[in-house]
Amino acid sequence: MKADVLIVGAGASGGVVARRLAAAGFDVVCLEQGGWHDLDEFPAPRPEFELMARKQWAHSPNDRALPEDYPLNEDDSDIATLMFNGVGGSLILYAGDWSRLHPSDFCVRSQDGIADDWPISYEDLRPYYEQTDVEFGAAGLGGDPAYPAPFEPPYPPLPIGAGALRVARAHTRLGWHWWPGTNSVLSVNAGGRRACAQWGTCLWGCPEGAKASTDHTHWPQAIRDGAKLITGARVSRVLVGPGGLATGAQYVTEDGAEHVQEADVVIMAANAIGTARLLLLSAGPGHADGLCNASGLVGRRLMVHPFANVMGLFDEQLRTWQGHIGSKIVSYEFYETDERRDFVRGAKWSLAPTGGPINAALPTRAGGSTWGPDHHLHMRSYLGRGVSWGIFGEDLPDPENRVTLDAELTDSSGIPAPKITYRVGDNSRRCLDFQIERAKESLLEAGAYAVEEERLMRHSGWHLIGTAMMGTDPERSVVDGYGRAHEIENLYIVDGSVFPTSGGVNPTSTIAAFAARTADHLIATRNGQRVPA
Repeated sequence: MKADVLIVGAGASGGVVARRLAAAGFDVVCLEQGGWHDLDEFPAPRPEFELMARKQWAHSPNDRALPEDYPLNEDDSDIATLMFNGVGGSLILYAGDWSRLHPSDFCVRSQDGIADDWPISYEDLRPYYEQTDVEFGAAGLGGDPAYPAPFEPPYPPLPIGAGALRVARAHTRLGWHWWPGTNSVLSVNAGGRRACAQWGTCLWGCPEGAKASTDHTHWPQAIRDGAKLITGARVSRVLVGPGGLATGAQYVTEDGAEHVQEADVVIMAANAIGTARLLLLSAGPGHADGLCNASGLVGRRLMVHPFANVMGLFDEQLRTWQGHIGSKIVSYEFYETDERRDFVRGAKWSLAPTGGPINAALPTRAGGSTWGPDHHLHMRSYLGRGVSWGIFGEDLPDPENRVTLDAELTDSSGIPAPKITYRVGDNSRRCLDFQIERAKESLLEAGAYAVEEERLMRHSGWHLIGTAMMGTDPERSVVDGYGRAHEIENLYIVDGSVFPTSGGVNPTSTIAAFAARTADHLIATRNGQRVPA
């Protein structure tokens, strides 16, 4: 049966759009290649948790190698791509750090003379930030001076713990910004979800359901309002009719059978890798280089936030295997451009715990490992005694960083897999070098007796941004400020693909806010939307 709206992907943006459109009376169908996951499937309560986190619940689809995953050729990429396929999408395995972009992030070209301005502003997204904060259960402390007022998360902040308190006091002495982090992790029972129990396992599924993911926060209501969610449905191409409008999508089910879902409007919500891949796979008459690609920008300008980690070790037990992972505290002290430095833009710092015994024993992140006679001494020095600054540097768009279709690698359905070409730019490297040195100062001021660093983590491609940028000029962008494709006016993109620039913060809050704004626009303009005959 033909739907009013077809959504490809049931993650953050897909869930936000589906809930709004279904509530407004649209007939919504969503195709998701993964499935549903129950809370008791997550590995946190099990003794072997840290081993399962490295295989069955690994962040890289190449490591998991599950049937619903698609592989990636990353031979030419400095950073490994991380994502998850299933209802809730990569929210299942994200940390829950719920940061907004800053006003300057929307006008980088005007302010710093580089990259591009967004066609929308912070103020355009502000009401949607506030709405999605409520929907996702954002917990934080109002009044952060890094943001324009009002900035008032709907739920109280989560506890920051003894380690973060030491670092916060150090920043106060240094005169540097710090603030309790805002996380999409409930600090109180609300909306049928339980408050955070401080498992310290946010990155591998929350067994309490306290961490927001759209399988809990959006899809149940969307389905009650009539939305149809088809799981195990791998989309192979978006279909376009003779009138130049999208008519739906072709997909393959787990039994290998091919199906077609027709729709008046198609919304892409498959992340910056998956959306670019599908647009390229959908090449055909009139679209020889892929759908919406007259500008040549589909798949280009991939950004992933180069990531560094700086860990401080303390001479007291801080129990830092516990607590939410997203961010205990954040610092935006070195976020904006400073012309005295040899780079533009900056980075966000998030203070996180350092994990359990296997994480302490193995050379993970900045930690080393010691085996043999000194192993127990090593464990006593590391386990529960460290905190780490995770540093997300702004990633400037480069058209040579891109997603293409691999000539040989395919998924389990025989569909060409993505090839990722990505190199960390010189500006990003200089930015990270500077930030790392300042983070060392922070931890030493907090009393750390040793500081360890990882200057560029390979397995850090959580933030998938760019590849179908928004803009006002069809020759230099793929979609407009509402995510509508310039070339196919009933095709929308609502995931992180549309970001013209990356900012230096976790993108999920902005993805959700943008998707909400696009959904409201679709509702408001439903009578004027062109659809296939």
